[in-house]
Amino acid sequence: MEQQPTPRKRPTIRDVAAAAGVSRGTVSRVINGGHWVSPDALAAVNEAIRATGYAANHHARSLVTGRSNSVAFLLTEPQHLLFEDPNFSILLRGAAEALAKREMPLLLMVASTPEERRRITAYVTAGHVDGVLLISSHRDDPLVASLLRADVPVIACGMPLGFEEQVGYVTADDAGGARRMTRHLLDQGRQHVATITGPLDTPGGTMRLAGYREELGDRFDETLVAHGDYTRDGGEQAMRELLARRPDLDAVFVASDLMASGALVALRDAGRSVPEDVAVGGFDDSGLAANLHPPLTTMRQPFERISAEMVRLLLEVIEGQEPAAITLPTSLVRRASA
Repeated sequence: MEQQPTPRKRPTIRDVAAAAGVSRGTVSRVINGGHWVSPDALAAVNEAIRATGYAANHHARSLVTGRSNSVAFLLTEPQHLLFEDPNFSILLRGAAEALAKREMPLLLMVASTPEERRRITAYVTAGHVDGVLLISSHRDDPLVASLLRADVPVIACGMPLGFEEQVGYVTADDAGGARRMTRHLLDQGRQHVATITGPLDTPGGTMRLAGYREELGDRFDETLVAHGDYTRDGGEQAMRELLARRPDLDAVFVASDLMASGALVALRDAGRSVPEDVAVGGFDDSGLAANLHPPLTTMRQPFERISAEMVRLLLEVIEGQEPAAITLPTSLVRRASA
């Protein structure tokens, strides 16, 4: 009878330590982040891990540390926007890549209804994730309050309105970007610059309107403001509203590229050419803008850096540090629409 090969024993920390010529404690410190390890020892341990094929047993580690070694990507918007709005998929990909470097999985969660919020709050507060990356928060969100009461580490994308002193966040310079886009439209000689805002219970909606208003100063006119909802249909409806109210408008700053795509449809249906009759500027530059007709002038958010910084700040909070806030600059991308 042919003898079956003996199953290969899974390498242990002891095996790695022996191969690297260091203590098991040093190997453990390398696996858990490399703190207080000399460069030579770090290199030796990493080479030993590669040579032995060692893989950390995250389940065993979680039993010791009380952590799940995973993070939630929590979107507080209707589920269809995850696929319709390219901003969210870029942030999701960036966060997943940043966590993969630390061998931590990312759990995608969507909570837009009271029932979804209840379910997700129960799951998260039961310890199934170590922290939450909060995407698209709304003012005084009850879900955020529940997570804070349960001492769940949270970092928000955008300033978490109502929780600015309690929750760390990473944001683009919404107000500064809106000022620059408004100035760009004015510098082209446009006399009646309108805006389509995002929802005013979100940081982007609030701060981009504030920047537009600040740049106009005494020229600000409430009749040139229409409110949108960060959807294509919302942008189209708001643009139709503006054209009916102010047919003399000759430029519009739209607070998201997705809404701007709807605004372009409304302008085309009204027989207005872009940019000859109406110059159009957006905000985001997540990939959609370059493919519109005409290609959209917009403010670029540094999405990859936003997601990477969110992960970094969240892991710091999980380790016990105080939450921090970071504001990143935007940049003007000129295309044919303005």
